[in-house]
Amino acid sequence: MDVKFQDTQANTTEQLNSNKQLFDGKPSLTFSVAEAVVKILRDMGVQYAFGVSGGAIAPVWAALHQSPIQVLHFRHEAGAAFAAIEAHFASDRPVVVFTTTGPGITNALTGLFAARWEGAKVIFVSASTSAPQRGRWACQETSTYTMPSTGIFTSGQIFHYATTLESSDELPEVSRRLSLGLGQPGGFVAHISIPTNIQTSLLKTSLPRVNLSHGVATPSEETIAECVRLLSEGRFAIWVGFGARGAAKEIHHLAERTGAAVMCSPRGKGIFPEDHRQFVGVTGFGGHESVLRYMQEQRPSYILVLGTRLGEFTSFWNPVMIPRRGFLHVDIDPKMPGTAYPSIETFAVQSDVRLFVKGLLRYFPEALSLSTALSLPRPVHNIVHPSTADRVLPNILMNVIQQVIVEGSDALVMAEGGNSFAWAINLLQFTKPGRFRASTGFAAMGHTATGVVGAALARRGKAVAIVGDGAMLMLNEVNTAVKYQAPAVWIVLNDGRYNMCEQGMMCLGFNAVDAAIPQADFVKIAQGMGANGIRVQRECDIQGALEKAMASPSPFIVDVLIEPSRLAPIGSRLESLIWQGATNY
Repeated sequence: MDVKFQDTQANTTEQLNSNKQLFDGKPSLTFSVAEAVVKILRDMGVQYAFGVSGGAIAPVWAALHQSPIQVLHFRHEAGAAFAAIEAHFASDRPVVVFTTTGPGITNALTGLFAARWEGAKVIFVSASTSAPQRGRWACQETSTYTMPSTGIFTSGQIFHYATTLESSDELPEVSRRLSLGLGQPGGFVAHISIPTNIQTSLLKTSLPRVNLSHGVATPSEETIAECVRLLSEGRFAIWVGFGARGAAKEIHHLAERTGAAVMCSPRGKGIFPEDHRQFVGVTGFGGHESVLRYMQEQRPSYILVLGTRLGEFTSFWNPVMIPRRGFLHVDIDPKMPGTAYPSIETFAVQSDVRLFVKGLLRYFPEALSLSTALSLPRPVHNIVHPSTADRVLPNILMNVIQQVIVEGSDALVMAEGGNSFAWAINLLQFTKPGRFRASTGFAAMGHTATGVVGAALARRGKAVAIVGDGAMLMLNEVNTAVKYQAPAVWIVLNDGRYNMCEQGMMCLGFNAVDAAIPQADFVKIAQGMGANGIRVQRECDIQGALEKAMASPSPFIVDVLIEPSRLAPIGSRLESLIWQGATNY
């Protein structure tokens, strides 16, 4: 047994040394399963691999390093997965997350759940325990003896496709499944688990040719005609979601040709210009009162829903948001229409949003006088009343972020779960798609605090994260950003507490809860990790601090001491919780 082990190690060294030949396109007599998997991933368009190393994944990790894929070594697997999600959205390419066995896998699961909810294209490559060692308490053993298999190593609610590669003979089928998944519209999250001994085994079959087909769901002419008929029966509104981000120009044309009011989900900010006179506001969490006023005073016959699930954070399932006749719901996922409001008449259309709207535009005149449209309510944006307090008011901070970052740069702005994205969603205005990101579905703390690193690297430009001190202390990758010189900026709303939790509990009637956090000095934390930082305590210092952060070529933290008593604009979130039973009244 010892002799065989030594022979395997020698073969592994030779295989890893041949990696460069493989990826240079030069002939290689033999190569390993690890090398073959990495080549398949590269051929599928992967440019970045995010993860944390470990002994069991060493052969794959080494093969990644020898390939053209950029390997980004993170401090925590969840942070790596969050960064991968945001790198996908910044680059529109599939990304890889890699981990070792046991806790490497379980640590990554939160981020991979988020990838599924966000609709990202992520391939998770993990190690598992080799067959001869299973059931024998191997270090971090990953097998059916020690870990649940259903849902983690099988297709289900986390992964669209999951398998354990037990032989190189399975590679053609694995490649086919990955190709099909990545070629489909929408998100795709896969898990390929490879036992350590299989990673180093020699390939016994030829590598399949990767063929990514990008088929899209297309509506029939009859479906388009029926939608036109329904929308022509009276006034209608357009409800825009994140899934419509590829159809911004077409939605703009449709709105202006028809005079329709437009609203958007929190993740859909900027797809339709928020300064347009037909924009009535953001719905749901952090949303605008003007939307509810529009629905109460000018309730449309139909609402055309484009690329949003209408989930809790988008609609709160509020009956005020129900149109007089019903919904026309367009989504690439046929399970979405009718889910949020199951008792309301819904005309469901499975289609790519852009193709659907282009089909509608053929039936509407080139121009419509907007004077025929009713005067629409408009969101009331930041009314600034400077204070003399010794802490910064959040709305004042958002006003300066709007000026310096949103209007003064092309940076991606990201908002962390909690009060941070309530303030950002409600008060920041975007006029172009692709400028704002927030995870309002799975909404894991730490998503943005780490995701900003992946976004900055993939877009090769500034990405700004608006985060709370709780999220920043829970999970951040500042040290990783320093290593790779990612041009990331963190604006920390430092109020010394989980303030959404504290404010929410108070409003729900629960008192004497402990949500306090000992106040951290994030400038010292930044400096200790090799980054730059500045602390802001007075409102007059905000602009200079933000300008310094945006001019910095290195990772930068702006530590803002926030006045904690100002209630965040969380919309109907409290009413939704009360309706669900979370109240002490």
